[in-house]
Order: sequence, then structure tokens, then C-alpha cells
Amino acid sequence: MWIEDKSDNGLAGPARIGRVTFSKTGRSVYYKGKRYASLAGSGYKANYIEVQTGKRFWISGCHEDGKDALYNTSVEIDEDVRVEYWTEIRKRPEMLETQSFRARGKYNR
Repeated sequence: MWIEDKSDNGLAGPARIGRVTFSKTGRSVYYKGKRYASLAGSGYKANYIEVQTGKRFWISGCHEDGKDALYNTSVEIDEDVRVEYWTEIRKRPEMLETQSFRARGKYNR
């Protein structure tokens, strides 16, 4: 999943690609021991809030074309999903060794 921190300015923040789990109700997401509660449509450019800190995040599935960010941002890929991300999602096995990259945003030229 694409996990982007929106807490600083709401538009763009550092992002990660990592494996999350969902609660039984689907209203919470868990990532690296932290719980993210759904904003149920009430967030500005964010759809989850980290329960402990109140930081806002955009969490969504990754796109095959790599257009996950609204604005340019840096992205780190968790080691346990790196191969799956480059081969199954992006279909770019030549990028297997890439652990981080600069994502081009949908609204940047």
C-alpha cells in the first residue's frame, strides 16, 4: 500500500510502500505497529489519521503506472515488499534493486 504522510502541509509528504493489515471492520489500518483510523471522507487530501499522534496520512493501493502521489515526493519501499512491488504491481523487474525513488505527482509537470 501507498502510505503518505500529509501532516506537514497537507499536500505532499514523504511516502512509503509497505504491507498493511486491516481491522475486521475495515475502518482501521495497521502498519508497523501503528493504528490508522479512517477519516471517513472528512479529511483534506488525507483519508486516515494515526491514532497515537494525530498525524494525517493518505493510504491507498499502489498503481501499476506509479502515479500514486498528487505532488512530487520521496518514496521508500519496505524491504519485505520490494520484489512484489516491482514485479507484480509495477511490472518492472529491472528495477528490483531500487529501494527508494522520487515519485512524480499527478499535478506536477
